[in-house]
Amino acid sequence: MAAWTDGYWWSKDGIRLHYRDYPGDPARPPILCIPGLTRNPRDFESLATDLAGGWRVICVSLRGRGESGYARDPMTYVPLVYLQDLEALIETLGLARFVAVGTSLGGILTMLLAATGGGRIAGAVLNDIGPVLDPAGLARIRNYVGKNNSFPTWLHAARAIAETNGAAFPRFAVGDWVAMAKRLCRLTPAGRIVFDYDMNIAEPMRVPNEGTLDMWPAFAALGTMPLLLVRGAVSDLLSAQTAETMVARCPGAELVTVPEVGHAPTLDEPEARAGVMRLLARVVAG
Repeated sequence: MAAWTDGYWWSKDGIRLHYRDYPGDPARPPILCIPGLTRNPRDFESLATDLAGGWRVICVSLRGRGESGYARDPMTYVPLVYLQDLEALIETLGLARFVAVGTSLGGILTMLLAATGGGRIAGAVLNDIGPVLDPAGLARIRNYVGKNNSFPTWLHAARAIAETNGAAFPRFAVGDWVAMAKRLCRLTPAGRIVFDYDMNIAEPMRVPNEGTLDMWPAFAALGTMPLLLVRGAVSDLLSAQTAETMVARCPGAELVTVPEVGHAPTLDEPEARAGVMRLLARVVAG
């Protein structure tokens, strides 16, 4: 794996937040990778390793995830606060222009970044997310987020994650599930394996009418810039109809559908990785 350095920045409410910084060509816009709801920079390790040297890759931990600090107020675990945190990072690092890669929640934040300053985004990847979220996928996510489980071994953790996510990754073998467990979880000083996020991130999801923000205007802010939309063929969060509507509304968009994968593709799949490389080639050419 390529070497990275750990970086930190501060939120407006005093939380120290973390990112991994993989070095690359300073003449190219850096790639800002934003993970999903319960995820962290480890999700992008393979992608960052493949791109390191040619591209600077910055992989963030949102508040309450990974090595970032936990929020004192759980009601700050919402997209508009995450957006403020990302804006603080962009200012801290002086990122005048960047490529955004967002998985699930990270894709929502990518759209919000475009809405608050689309001219700075050189290109974007939306991984299995759109302006409309399928209720079935939201219900599934609400059902598992915030459950404070722990496991004695990585294999136990892998089996539990497979029970929850098996329908999304029917081709995964035991080794794949162990690798996913090591992305999602951490080892505690007591020797137990736990999910690597604050269980309180689930609190805002229990509020009635949460998630009713109209995201179509934010998506429209992506305009004609190079855009890759990755969708899992059996996704329960991004419907095929919504994906087709997104591509129709955005002239610069390419849709890649990953077969036999649900929410959300890892971006390690050949179809997804080839799509990312095509997008970056468009950014360079542009």
